[in-house]
Amino acid sequence: MRKDVSFKTEDGTELVGWFYQAEATLAPCIIMAHGFSATKEMHLSGFAETFQKAGMNVLVYDNRNLGSSGGQPRGEIDPDQQISDYRDAITYAQQLDAVDAEQIGIWGSSYSGGHVLVIAAKDRRVKCVVSQVPLVYGLENAQRLVRSDHWAGLRAGFAADRTGRLNGDAPLRLPVVGEKEGDPCALPTDDSREFFFGLSDQDRGAWENDITLRSMELFTEYEPGNWVSRIAPTPLMLVAGRHDHLTPADLTLRAYENAMEPKKLLILDCAHFEAYTDAPFDISAPAQCAWFAEHLGVA
Repeated sequence: MRKDVSFKTEDGTELVGWFYQAEATLAPCIIMAHGFSATKEMHLSGFAETFQKAGMNVLVYDNRNLGSSGGQPRGEIDPDQQISDYRDAITYAQQLDAVDAEQIGIWGSSYSGGHVLVIAAKDRRVKCVVSQVPLVYGLENAQRLVRSDHWAGLRAGFAADRTGRLNGDAPLRLPVVGEKEGDPCALPTDDSREFFFGLSDQDRGAWENDITLRSMELFTEYEPGNWVSRIAPTPLMLVAGRHDHLTPADLTLRAYENAMEPKKLLILDCAHFEAYTDAPFDISAPAQCAWFAEHLGVA
């Protein structure tokens, strides 16, 4: 059973999502949100249903300023704010009658895959974490995505945006993906463009191909991998895509080496967005489910 839910964050922003209720009267709960600009409709239901069928509740929601959730400015992707919202989502879930408040897991992928690393290191309410194809080292990752001769112009744009905002102007903006190769955008890989433009209307949800330029500045400053050594003793599972060019596998492997036990690594023979569907999903989802079940006390 899945039902529509909404809840308020500490600052009053309404986050909109789905709650998948387990059959058991009292069961663990997995908290899930999507990656950079993505909405809950973009292939998260498969993971949620897998966890639900195994006996766990699941809360899936859209990040603030994106999709069906509230928040302004639209398209602003602030990792610190999204982390705070994850923690508010934990608090909300813990108060639901169906949820065992002592057995909370968190799941993230891509950008939110970085968020769950930080949260697991900070918040001991979290008893298990799965991070799929995560962003772990923002600046180094961005340097692989953005041509070196474009960095000066990008940093000038960051400065101009700050000046404009201080003077009351609207935030500068850019598309998430370009219409064609070489167009200025946040995610310039071919598979990013193919993924977002290839989605059906149903799978796209309320996604908009438009974010604030500050979102990219914050991306370059975000270093969730620095937290990974502090996650233990919370069990950590990292999932990497061998052919991932958006959040490269070698950076995920570096983070895994810096993590302490208990930990588990799954390397999928796929690119970044293939982790959500087809054969990679068929391998990954059951493995992730087993990790949660083992560490959250699900028979």
